Amino acid sequence: MEIGIFIPIGNNGWLLSENAPQYKPSFDLNKQITLSAEKHGLDFVLSMIKLRGFGGKTEFWDHNLESFTLMSGLAAVTSRIKIYATAATLVMPPAIVARMASTIDSISGGRFGVNLVTGWQRPEYSQMGLWPGDEHFANRYDYLAEYATILRELWATGRSDLKGKYFQMDDCRLSPRPQADVKLICAGSSNAGMAFSAQYADYNFCFGMGVNTPTAFAPTVDRMRAAAEKTGRDVSSYVLFMIIADETDEAARAKWEHYKAGADQEAISWLGVQGAADTKSGSDTNVRQMADPVSAVNINMGTLVGSYETVARMLDEVPTVPGTGGVLLTFDDFVKGVEDFGTRIQPLMKCRQHIKGPA
Repeated sequence: MEIGIFIPIGNNGWLLSENAPQYKPSFDLNKQITLSAEKHGLDFVLSMIKLRGFGGKTEFWDHNLESFTLMSGLAAVTSRIKIYATAATLVMPPAIVARMASTIDSISGGRFGVNLVTGWQRPEYSQMGLWPGDEHFANRYDYLAEYATILRELWATGRSDLKGKYFQMDDCRLSPRPQADVKLICAGSSNAGMAFSAQYADYNFCFGMGVNTPTAFAPTVDRMRAAAEKTGRDVSSYVLFMIIADETDEAARAKWEHYKAGADQEAISWLGVQGAADTKSGSDTNVRQMADPVSAVNINMGTLVGSYETVARMLDEVPTVPGTGGVLLTFDDFVKGVEDFGTRIQPLMKCRQHIKGPA
């Protein structure tokens, strides 16, 4: 099972809480986290893109770096770990993304991949006059299909002449092309999203579910496998979990309860309003899960809370779900969390026994 880190490109990571660690994003912070992940033999790091935050007392995600430029810098200071940036496809033309990816492929020596997002939070784009209208909620994966086709054509052949509904390419050229196969990722959880991933993506990200229920995501992976069977492609699922670990189960649980007690209700309310703005999609989108009031304090991602031994044991359960290729981890405290993972959790994981510690 591969292990990746969802590095904190936005302030405060993934906890909408006044009681959680409060910090601003910076290159130095993400460099420290990424170098620690590489030192401990982790497989990849991924950064999201967020163009407008949720506000509230914590100013949640009001402060963000840009994904491609950040990952370009991280590619230059690492040597082994894979690097994934996220493309905000509504504001980044595919030919430009293809060229940026080819550039970072060159910087990294073939370690780069791209995560594609369709855009779900209207104010991110309307603030720039670039929201295409709410019909985008209904046709976003048709748009993304053309987008991905252009990327694949340019990377594979150096040319695209696609004439589609959303893009009109006129003998578009790309050179140099990437030296390695640039992997595409999507985080589709709706039927339309999974159908897209089954046709165009190499990996599909999905949310873990609940607290200390490490295999509760299995039905989502089953749906992805069924979608991939229709296209005849092998598309693995990677599962998003938050890790809250400490010396004992009791200490970890106390931290989790403390974070929940400080929930930033104003920011959570903003998340709910924006999630409800999409009236075109079904109930199975990941935005619906993110905005669910059950555990919006951590955007409703699956959360593993316990001692280092308990967390290692739960993570070992994850790859028992067929179709699971790895996990994407977040932490309450990223610097300490990644170091603790490398020194206290990973050595106890049976599925990671092949990983050697830092030299």
